[in-house]
Amino acid sequence: MAGHRATRWFAAATVVIAALVMAGVFVRLFEPEFSRSESVLREIQREGKLIVLTRNAPTTYYLDRDGPTGYEYELTQALARSLGVEAEYKVFGTVAEVLEALDAGEGHIAASAIARTPQREGKYRFGPDYKVIRQQVICRRDGPSPQSLADLVNVTIEVPAKTQYEERLHKLAAELPGLTWRTRDNIETEAVLENVADEKVECGIAASNLVAIYRRYHPNLEVALELDDAEALAWVIPPAADRLAAFLERWVAEPAQQELIARLDERFYGHVDSFDFVDIATFRKRITTLLPAYRETFEAEAERYGLSWTLLAAQAYQESHWDPAAVSPTGVKGLMMLTLPTAAMWKVADRQDAEQSIEGGAAHMDYLMKRIPETVTGVDRIWFALAAYNVGLGHLLDARDLAVSLGKDPNAWKDMREVLPLLAKPEYYRKTKHGYARGYEPVAYVQRIRGYWDILKREFPEDGEIKAAMRLETTTR
Repeated sequence: MAGHRATRWFAAATVVIAALVMAGVFVRLFEPEFSRSESVLREIQREGKLIVLTRNAPTTYYLDRDGPTGYEYELTQALARSLGVEAEYKVFGTVAEVLEALDAGEGHIAASAIARTPQREGKYRFGPDYKVIRQQVICRRDGPSPQSLADLVNVTIEVPAKTQYEERLHKLAAELPGLTWRTRDNIETEAVLENVADEKVECGIAASNLVAIYRRYHPNLEVALELDDAEALAWVIPPAADRLAAFLERWVAEPAQQELIARLDERFYGHVDSFDFVDIATFRKRITTLLPAYRETFEAEAERYGLSWTLLAAQAYQESHWDPAAVSPTGVKGLMMLTLPTAAMWKVADRQDAEQSIEGGAAHMDYLMKRIPETVTGVDRIWFALAAYNVGLGHLLDARDLAVSLGKDPNAWKDMREVLPLLAKPEYYRKTKHGYARGYEPVAYVQRIRGYWDILKREFPEDGEIKAAMRLETTTR
């Protein structure tokens, strides 16, 4: 009798064990659906690494003279710091490739200026929105230029395949019989804009943030139409990553991150909100006709002071349009438009000698960079020094004091560009140590130099190393 009970007990235990084993197999088989929401964030923290999938582009991730940068790079770096982990970047050629890599489990987050669209939302899980853009029809100044949606049927339109632009055109086709376009695989929007600029196609469609940047490289591009309402950019995460999604929602909503996003908007787009076709076209021409005569001196002085030679060249263009004989109505002279006191300070005997002018201008920029308060960090130090070069260090310091009194950040250029113009208003400048200043001028001065510098950095990556590194990053996974 006891033997029968033992046999029955053993049989029952075997069934239970088998059931538990099967349950474990079942859980493992369906882990992505049932527990991935717990594992993604935990995996990031356990491994101490946030794997970011992105692409090499001016709106996302690229290399400059100091290493990796870009809107998406800086934002994901901040996210990694908040998580207490390091960020690792896998760089792809297109948004489609980025999303395919996310599908394949190659990373934790896709950060590549990805627009939230109905079609994509049906397939992917988006995190919180962090920027708003618009789709724009881009054509050439001297080519066909549609003035209404109905006119789109009369032009040749090109868009990258598997993008929000193609999605939008399919929607428009239902309303516009005869609308046609061509799509191209394995290219991104930047290549479409290049094709429009090079007259290989009449028009293309691109996001407004990218257009604002690329028009400086190709001034013959123009915005013909805006296609629709605003679209949001957001990161894409694994479909069942519930805890990561909840963390991102809280993180982006924090005041510190909202302030960071505002700073990134200013840093990467603050100088592209105005566009002068004639000025940019003339500048690009003079890069080949005038700049070569002064490049060697710019490089030598930049190396002496640890500056960027392309920054000095951009500043000199804003000052004199690279004319060493330039003279202003107020008597400042030369390539770097030195005043008499500044020239004397740096022992410049002839302000209209190009080499002496560059030497004096570079020395003065170095002097100003060292006198900007240490609380001003990053590229904002450059904008502050440029502003001081234009309006004077005393007025810049007055504006910082004024910023504090107005509840603004005296260490952020995005705030100072709002405060500096107030130095021209009596109710403000009467309270300052140095009095009245045309405070709107340094704001415009910095903005124009940033635009010129953007173009020069693209034309002359430092020593060719950046361009080579960008090619390597783009082709290597």
